[in-house]
Amino acid sequence: MQAELHGKALDIRLTRAAEAALAQRASPLVVEMELLFSCLLRKRVLFGGPVDGAVAVNAQLAVRFRPIMTRRCSVAAGGGEPPVEGFPLENPRPYVPNWLRLDYQHGQWVGEFGYVD
Repeated sequence: MQAELHGKALDIRLTRAAEAALAQRASPLVVEMELLFSCLLRKRVLFGGPVDGAVAVNAQLAVRFRPIMTRRCSVAAGGGEPPVEGFPLENPRPYVPNWLRLDYQHGQWVGEFGYVD
């Protein structure tokens, strides 16, 4: 399964459990691939949220890529999540992942994305 984000193809890989869970949905699952620019890079996959700005893959799945950055660089442990803001990229295409893998384990969505196959 594929989607196009910012002019780049995204290969979406679903486990059988994810396919079955998606088939049971009455509304699309919104999957956001978040890339945080800070002292270090962080990748994470978030589930849910509004459909606004997401690309519909099919009736059960929509995906979005969101680059963000921290307002300050802090690597102190225990400080919680630092404040973040959108990170407008002039050309986001090179930062859009090549693949997204989704699974459904123990009643929870699990995902990861990457740039190298």
